[in-house]
Amino acid sequence: MNVDGLDALLTQLRTLADQAQGQTTAPGAAGAPNDFADTLKTLVNGVNDRQGSANTLQQQFTMGDKSVSLSQVMVASQKAGLSFQAMLEVRNKLVSAYQDIMNIQA
Repeated sequence: MNVDGLDALLTQLRTLADQAQGQTTAPGAAGAPNDFADTLKTLVNGVNDRQGSANTLQQQFTMGDKSVSLSQVMVASQKAGLSFQAMLEVRNKLVSAYQDIMNIQA
């Protein structure tokens, strides 16, 4: 998972929350809704790719492929797990932001 992508996503979430509360935003911080959706889609696809790569390495190691070491499999599995956990945290923040926006009284 790309840390820069997460930073951009969090910046967009903060911008949307500020806009919903009627506050001004920092210049250049706001993106179009499609940018937000594209960023989220890219992050999810990145997690999916890491999990797929880890699964492929696990299968290759299990089948006895000499070019794949146990350490490669373990590192890939850890990267996939961390990426997934980070994505869950982003999801939790999105749900929290959505709930905050829905609770704002007009």
